[in-house]
Amino acid sequence: MRLGWYINRLRSMEPAEVVHRLGEAVKQRASKGRHEGWARYPARQTLPTLPGLRDRLADADEATRAAIAAAAAKTLAGRFSALGRDWPARNPAELFPATLWRFDPVTSGAWPGPEAYALEIDFRHDGSRGDIKYVWELNRLQWLVPLAADLLLNDNARALAAIEAAIASWHAANPPFRGVGWASGIEVALRAISLLVVASLAGDSLSPGARRMISEILAASRFWLPRFPSRFSSANNHLVAELAGEYLIGLAYGAEPPATRATLIAEINKQILADGSGAEQTQTYAAFSVELALLCAFAARAAGVPFPESFNKRISAFAGFIDSLGEPAPALGDDDEGRVLTLGVSEPGYARSIAGAIAGFLGAPGIAPAPGDLRSAIFGQPSAVSTPPEGLTTFSDGGLTMWRGPLNGHSATLSFDHGPLGYLSIAAHGHADALSVTLALDGQPVLVDPGTYLYGSGGAWRDWFRGTAAHNTLTLYGHNQSRISGAFNWADKARPLWLGPLRASHDGYAKAFGVTHERRIALAPDGFAITDKLNGGTEEAELAFQLAPDLDTRIDGDTVRVQRAGVPVLTLRFPSPAIAVARGGDSPGSGGWVAPRFGEKLPADRIVWRGNVGPDGVVTSVGVAK
Repeated sequence: MRLGWYINRLRSMEPAEVVHRLGEAVKQRASKGRHEGWARYPARQTLPTLPGLRDRLADADEATRAAIAAAAAKTLAGRFSALGRDWPARNPAELFPATLWRFDPVTSGAWPGPEAYALEIDFRHDGSRGDIKYVWELNRLQWLVPLAADLLLNDNARALAAIEAAIASWHAANPPFRGVGWASGIEVALRAISLLVVASLAGDSLSPGARRMISEILAASRFWLPRFPSRFSSANNHLVAELAGEYLIGLAYGAEPPATRATLIAEINKQILADGSGAEQTQTYAAFSVELALLCAFAARAAGVPFPESFNKRISAFAGFIDSLGEPAPALGDDDEGRVLTLGVSEPGYARSIAGAIAGFLGAPGIAPAPGDLRSAIFGQPSAVSTPPEGLTTFSDGGLTMWRGPLNGHSATLSFDHGPLGYLSIAAHGHADALSVTLALDGQPVLVDPGTYLYGSGGAWRDWFRGTAAHNTLTLYGHNQSRISGAFNWADKARPLWLGPLRASHDGYAKAFGVTHERRIALAPDGFAITDKLNGGTEEAELAFQLAPDLDTRIDGDTVRVQRAGVPVLTLRFPSPAIAVARGGDSPGSGGWVAPRFGEKLPADRIVWRGNVGPDGVVTSVGVAK
């Protein structure tokens, strides 16, 4: 597996990247033993903090204060949840044992600790200990922020004791650059940002020892982040996180780094396209990148060095994009629930929270935050509540068309994906979902994207959830439109072509079958019709429609009737009765599955029609029940 991974990765690299990777490997070996130990990263006399945070949070409303108190109480009770998993409860009298930072809650295994050099830990291929994401999630220390906020707002002595105990434990168990906590730049950056927020909110209350340890961790992070940055095919949201960590540490040290600032803004302009959509083809990763940059812009403005107006326009475009998706937004592409400022609760509306925070920061109309939203307490409330646009909205840069309007007496939101597979040469977080559709009626999902489920530990499930057959589009003989060449790598990428309103094609089957898939959607007062063609030949194809988990079906000849709790919702009429419906199953592809969040999957009806499709096309009629 490792050899195949390296071969496929090399195929995705240009010569300059190969040279860079070789040089980086030499630097990694040279750093072993030379740059380790806390003594190399002495604490500053003053604790690095970010301006503006403390004053804004001190004015939090009652709902936010209650949400902060609840999150702090959960940590003080020894409970932690993330990525669809609950960690084993810990004794409140011993919240942070040294083994906590290495523990995998799924396998109960332990990842390497201070005995291992971080850059020699095989977290990509050694699945015997579980999925490294679970261990990293705890090591981000983001759950310390609610403790610090509770200390600020309520003078909670238990919260102060827990913060100091956690910092002391992490510091002792994770010397620079040993163990999994230092194995990835994005993790180093997110942890540093958490500690900067904690220091900004609670620094005056911390003991000299805790202040020294925070300062040492930040100093080591400041050294490490620019030494091994994500570049070339890896320069996606990871690079934004690393730059944000560098920038905020530099600003907290009292020396705003203009070069890092310029590079961060340039990356946001690359990864958030001019129409506001995300280059990685996933709105949650785009939201994550924007949240990182937004915190930097907030701190910069508070320090008297605001980001340029061009940056504000770009993040404002992203907020508009998210507003157009409606609620619930279609779950397109990967989502690992990455957050920057969080209270540790599930946030299905995460991207909407970021869009609302942007509006608050800019003093503009936008999406109203949910009660208790931490980000709105920091970045501000929108000046007014915006109304999502009606009718057809096409994001030509990102390749997504949204239609919002009435269908047979219901408020409908329809999405049509005609965007590229993903960002950069490996398209790490993209799904092979070209020409896929989703549908929500009256705010309830009906035709859905299957979601993400798992990353490194997903195996065949990882491939299924991002493969073509799991999405609401056309498949030929079980082939993906683009070829999977690793858990975060693609080859032979399908190239979509937008042909006009609600009409597009892609060439993902041209190499293997000599045909291109074209899809057109025609709206009607009571539904819509989907016409699928194969230009260049005729092949036996499958048309799949994945339903939300709370829906069930009945086949009636060439028609599938869909209902929710006995109430008719939808009818799908196919070109012939060659229809099958499957739900769940023991293996990927045996039935329908939907992952509502990372680490969870639910059985759900998946409708498949099979038949010949050629240049004349076939029509699937979708009717909305009254």
